[in-house]
Amino acid sequence: MIYLDYQATTPLAPEAFDAMVPLLRDQFANPHSAHRPGRAAAAQVEVAREAIGSLLPSGGRTLFTSGATEALNIAIQGAPAGRVVTIATEHAAVLDTVEAMRRAGRAVTILPVGPDGIVDMQAARDAIDSTVTLVVAMLVNNEIGVIQPVARLADLAHRVGALFLCDAVQGYGRVAIPDNCDMVAISAHKIHGPKGVGALWLRDGVTPAPLIHGGGQEGGLRSGTLSPALCAGFGVAARLMRERADADRAHVESLAMLARDLFADWTLNGSASHRYPGNLNLRRDGIDGARLLSHCRTLAFSLGSACASGSGRPSHVLRALGLSDAQARGSVRIGFGRYTRREELERAAELLHEAAAVQAAP
Repeated sequence: MIYLDYQATTPLAPEAFDAMVPLLRDQFANPHSAHRPGRAAAAQVEVAREAIGSLLPSGGRTLFTSGATEALNIAIQGAPAGRVVTIATEHAAVLDTVEAMRRAGRAVTILPVGPDGIVDMQAARDAIDSTVTLVVAMLVNNEIGVIQPVARLADLAHRVGALFLCDAVQGYGRVAIPDNCDMVAISAHKIHGPKGVGALWLRDGVTPAPLIHGGGQEGGLRSGTLSPALCAGFGVAARLMRERADADRAHVESLAMLARDLFADWTLNGSASHRYPGNLNLRRDGIDGARLLSHCRTLAFSLGSACASGSGRPSHVLRALGLSDAQARGSVRIGFGRYTRREELERAAELLHEAAAVQAAP
């Protein structure tokens, strides 16, 4: 199987796996216990917290969560009362959360994007006024790889006294997170760490209301017993992202250049310049992505966001770019990274071209 779905999840780094095993098998103490084994487990958590924080802005604290969805929900639902502004191409973890808040009476504004997938900055300037208390934007889009002008949006938020939340799940460790963010949500399994753990970074002085109540183990804000094993795996994955940053970047950029040649007759969805190169969302007229996926049984790629897979609905991200339903359904997402080999990408292109030719045949 050729795996090209790095935006859905990434292969677990062997080093992260090795760090987790002793904490799952032998060092099983509760990290919130005061005895010596508990303190030893807690020390492992703090080592991980420091490693993860090294790729985040300074002047804040990092709280572990069960994943980015929980982190986003804490930040959004725990923000001060007032209008929320976000973007039409955000992840469902943001859009569904603000929609639930809208139904409960909260004012919400959804900003449009242009054909390149980048937010309409004039619409943002018009919408972000003194009634706004929170602005939410994704750094790197999970479906089309477009990089949003997060620093400019944060400046607009701060101009009116609002907080700015960055969904950095796809960008963490790959694209610099602007220093003027107030809250940042990240996830371990997008950076070769384990599933089931994420984090919320909060600037000093920013304290959203708790989403759940209990022991308040994470800074009094997030209750629940931490898994030292998951935290350690996350920490090692973050350390590797920092240590391998140059090599990973060069590898992904070389694969992106190869892919542009291999898929020269496909159309790229989203900006060609303001994007993370390891995410290619491509379309061809007359092609049905679901049929391509069914035909290419030895190839793992995506038709869009994994969380919406199987819904049967055209991607809300591609529709926001102005694509028709047919164009959206004729699009595929190819994601690659650290462990992808050139020959795998070349073989994947062959398979996709063959499958497209079968569909196009009379």
